Formats: sequence, C-alpha cells, structure tokens
Amino acid sequence: MVREQGKERLVTALVANEKGEIFDLEGYGAVGRCGEVLMPLTVGETLFMPDGGELMRLPERYVLVWNMEIGAVETLSHNPYNPEERIYPVAAFNSPGYVNTAQVAAVEEEDAGPLPLFSYCAVGWYDEGFRTACLRVDEEERQHLRLMPIPKVQEGVEEMRGRYPENRLFRHLERCALSYGCPAAKNLYIGRCEAPLPTSRQCNARCLGCISHQSGSSLSSCQDRIDFTPTPDEISEVALTHIERVPDGVVSFGQGCEGDPLLAAEVIEPAIALIRSKTAAGTINMNTNGSLPLVLDRLFAVGLDSIRVSMNSVRKEIYTSYFRPNGYRYEDVVESFQVARKHGAYKAINYLNAPGITDCEEEVEALSDFIEACGVDLIQWRNINFDPLRYYEAMEAAGPIGMPMGVRRMILRLEKRFPKLKHGYFNPSREMYAERPGGRNIKRQAPKKGTGRKKRR
Repeated sequence: MVREQGKERLVTALVANEKGEIFDLEGYGAVGRCGEVLMPLTVGETLFMPDGGELMRLPERYVLVWNMEIGAVETLSHNPYNPEERIYPVAAFNSPGYVNTAQVAAVEEEDAGPLPLFSYCAVGWYDEGFRTACLRVDEEERQHLRLMPIPKVQEGVEEMRGRYPENRLFRHLERCALSYGCPAAKNLYIGRCEAPLPTSRQCNARCLGCISHQSGSSLSSCQDRIDFTPTPDEISEVALTHIERVPDGVVSFGQGCEGDPLLAAEVIEPAIALIRSKTAAGTINMNTNGSLPLVLDRLFAVGLDSIRVSMNSVRKEIYTSYFRPNGYRYEDVVESFQVARKHGAYKAINYLNAPGITDCEEEVEALSDFIEACGVDLIQWRNINFDPLRYYEAMEAAGPIGMPMGVRRMILRLEKRFPKLKHGYFNPSREMYAERPGGRNIKRQAPKKGTGRKKRR
C-alpha cells in the first residue's frame, strides 16, 4: 500500500554500493515503511540526522525508492545511472532521545538472513544533510557522546579501581564502558546522570530481540550477560558512590547486560535497604518486565522509588508473541503497575516502538485504556531493535494490525487525552518528577547542514 504526500518537498533516496560508499540518487525519493504502508519521505516529516547517529548498509536486500518521474514506488537492485553497480538500502540508527516515525523500506532477496539487532529508521538526503524519519521526544543530553569523552571515562575507571579494588561489579562495568561503549556505564565513571546496577544472570522472558542472550537463533547477542551475582555490599558501593557524586542522580537495576532484576531480589532487596540506611538522596529505579508483583511489593517497601516496565504492546497477544513469558503471565505485568500505584511509586513504560504496529488504531486505543487503568506517569519511547519486516510478520500473526495513524499523531492524541502524562526517553530523577508537568521534554532542533557524504550520480 502506498501513501502519497501531495506537494510536500521530497527527500532524495540514499543507497550504498558493495564498497559501503553511500550516495544519493537524483530523481528518486527516499521511502519509509509503516507496516504495510509505504510513503515517500518529506522534509516536513523528517529531521536532520541527530548527532551521534549512524548509517547502515542493509545486505541481501533491494532498495525501494519513489520514482519522481512516474510518481510510484520502484524496486532497484542496481544503480539506474550505472547499471553494473549493485546497490543496497541504507538505514539510520538514531541517537538516544529520538523515536522513529518510519522504518527503512526494503525488499529481501531470496534466502536473506535476518538483520542484526538494531533499529532501522528511514533516511534520505536534502539540503546538504541527511534527514531521518524521527521525532525528538527528550531534550536531555544524558547519553550524548561528546559529553562522555573516553579519556575522562578512563580516569574514572582508574579512580574506582583504587577505591574499590575488590568490587566485581565495578570491574564488570569497566568492560561495559570501555569495550561495549555503554553510555550508562560511562556516566557512572564520569559522575553524571544515571548509573547502572546490573545484577541478574537469569530472565523469565525469552524476548525475540534480547541483546544479551540468543539461543538457537540465527541472531547473535550484542553483548555478554553478567556472569556472577554481585553481593549487596558490592551493589550498594556502586550506588552510594554515584549518589555521593550526583545527589539528584539515578541508579538503575535492569540493564542490557543482564536478565530481569526481579529474579535477583535476594540480593537487590538488602542492597536497597543498605543504600537507604545511609542516604535518602538519589533515585533508585528498576528497569524490569514487571513479571513478579509480589517481589516488587517487597522492593518498594524497602526503598525502591520507580519502575520502568518494558512492553512492545499493551495488547496481550502482541506482548506475549514478543516477550514469550516463561513462568509469568501478561496479567502479572498489569498487577505490577497496581502494586507500584499502591506504594505511590513512579511508573513508566519502556515502550518498544515499531511504526505501523505501535501506532495502529487497535494499539492506540488499548494503550489509552492501559494508561487510565494503571496510572502510568511516563512513556519512554524506545525504538525496537529488530528486523522491521520480520517483526511485522511475527506481530501480524499474533493479532490484528490495522492502519497506522502515524507516531507523531499518536503522541498528540495521547497528550490531548492525558495532559499530565509525560513523554520522554530517559529515567527521570525524583527531582524531575515535578519539573515536567506533562507533555514532551522537547525543544526545537536547530537546522544542521554539511553532515558529509559521498555524492554520486
């Protein structure tokens, strides 16, 4: 299905050749995909590519472009200006704080393998800059690379080695910061914003896109899962060190390098009690699947401040198809929100966005009902890291996927119905709960040009 954009200024298509050289195709517009809907990208629906983003060539796939001369979508396997040159689609991986509004449009070759675990935003070229189909949802520069210089991170690592030579959790986080480039771990060693507290070796979900564990799959995980369980003393040392340096900072259980923290409650519960016995400062947060409400009840009782529950959908059949619970039910997740509400805790959804699914009418209505029933305070808009075509096929098989309304329009509708609901990307501190009374944490992005590329015909 093709959706035209009237007389809007079109963004030019980008492609890559076998050498990985990226260039634009004059006379062809970039195309974005929202489920089964294809649409030419326009200037009005895109932003200049945010700093810190990356471009990716997609192997084993053909390019979908908008032929400006005939006004239709066309599939290209070779450069129309150089028929001997094989070309491939190009996608953008946007930096934190931006949510995708359209995914890359491509067609798989026969026997093509799945794409690695990244998000794949539609991208094109206009006015001397790359433009991506995204919306800024959070202006905080918590994970901006220029604010996390490696020399400063290394200085912090050396300092913590001297202060805590026997703490295994600090040693694990060194690897996260220096080998995997984890922004949260970098911020720990710099002493700013939010610090990670990975703890759990196990998980009771089998998420299709798990970045730390893939079993019997053609996909590979992006990083290794923590292979030990830190003690309450080790956990509290990391947390208290961060809170000492960043009094309004956040420390979070539940990271990409671990399973679900609720399965390590036997060490997390005493760790939280130990932290709170020594300071009332800082925000103790947990990123979780919300599968064990009774465990959460205990953690809130000893001082947990907030939760962020990961969900790709609030519809049971869509949620279950992606998370594949092992020993818990979707209803347990709902109950966890009610437990948090009972304790007066801050409640966020880590909403794994996929344009064409997230913004379909069925999901928007279900989300509205869920927000009202569970008292959700914040939606953290995250782009799902999974092959767009294969994710759509899997979710379509699980439940009804209707026509998309557009992520931008979806957020506007939610803002109108729930004026106190916040929209963002990062876990807020307790100090920020009151600072942002509702809506998005957004400021207008200044235009940027000259982002650089190899331009060919």
